[in-house]
Amino acid sequence: QVQLVESGGGLVQAGGSLRLSCTASGRTFSNYAMNWFRRAPGKDCEFVAAISRGGSTTDYADSVKGRFTIARDNAKNTVDLQMNSLKPEDTAVYYCAARISYSGNPDWDAMTYWGKGTLVTVSL
Repeated sequence: QVQLVESGGGLVQAGGSLRLSCTASGRTFSNYAMNWFRRAPGKDCEFVAAISRGGSTTDYADSVKGRFTIARDNAKNTVDLQMNSLKPEDTAVYYCAARISYSGNPDWDAMTYWGKGTLVTVSL
């Protein structure tokens, strides 16, 4: 089992920044590719970003490319999502998710472990 806990969500004005963090416990963190997904009100779960086990490979949804950065620290068992130039359409609950194998655009139902999410609200 891997336990994932997200933090860092909150309310921010459009154009601002937030940094989300996900802390893992349980099995060896470096064995897992890590991902961020989000679910906006009334919408399906959407892939945001992925990072490989060693951190050398990353991928992003087109909607966040150039604005969001995913990074991990295997020594600290954390994966962060730096979000810049936030837009109201980025408002969502953001989830950290883990799976053994890496995919650049994974489906939400391919994840093995999920956190409970953290709410990000971007106001005009």
